[in-house]
Amino acid sequence: MAVKKLKPITPGQRFKVASSFEEITALKPEKSLTKGKTATGGRNNQGRMTTRNVGGGHKRKLREVDFKRNKFGIPATVKTIEYDPNRNARIALLYYADGEKRYIIAPNGLQVDQKVVSGKGISPDVGNALYLADIPLGTIIHNIEFKPGQGAKIARSAGSYAQLQAREGKYATIKLPSGETRIILTTCLACIGSVSNSDHFLERSGKAGRSRWLGRRPRVRGVAMNPVDHPMGGGEGKSSGGHPRSRNGIPAKGFKTRKQKNPSSRYIIERRKK
Repeated sequence: MAVKKLKPITPGQRFKVASSFEEITALKPEKSLTKGKTATGGRNNQGRMTTRNVGGGHKRKLREVDFKRNKFGIPATVKTIEYDPNRNARIALLYYADGEKRYIIAPNGLQVDQKVVSGKGISPDVGNALYLADIPLGTIIHNIEFKPGQGAKIARSAGSYAQLQAREGKYATIKLPSGETRIILTTCLACIGSVSNSDHFLERSGKAGRSRWLGRRPRVRGVAMNPVDHPMGGGEGKSSGGHPRSRNGIPAKGFKTRKQKNPSSRYIIERRKK
């Protein structure tokens, strides 16, 4: 999970910091678990642009990743660790004892030929999926469900993890990657360990063209627009643009957009840090 800095033999490589991909063991995905992905270019079904600065990019195939881990009690062997163009974490291909194949998000430390399993009464080893009721307190976890059987929603990106802090009654207290502390039902599943590719935050693209490969088009600053196009546009010369806000007029710094009477507020013990 390391990064490498290239010698600047081209201008685009001068500041580039890229992943070494040393943990990758297979170059081609499992065909039965892939399907085509249609690029939208930011347009909806009427052909109108609904998302700006989106378009182009390299052609991709979707890997069907198992976020539910609902094959309980059936051991699986890690066959490969692979790159996934649709996410910043690595994925692992599992061969189950009954012959089924599935992809999962690969945690840090997962090795090829390692055995993983999910369900009750199993050891809290890296890659195993357990109920929050069965995980020892203080354990580092990822791929956490919000609702039982829903599939993992929390701590899925590269290097992220949460920590199980306490249990009381039917709820477990989790400290999330954002710093927020909240309670979740102990009947929800979570995977042991932290998500792979933890050095992803050190990477630097090195050139604008690499953003185009990822499907990101150029973004025009609001202060460079006219008043009809943006609240911060217009003015004589290089004017500052006034209070920073979005194209829709929503203030950009410090303005809270969360609903005051959000039903999930009662599950949040401590808000995330600013």
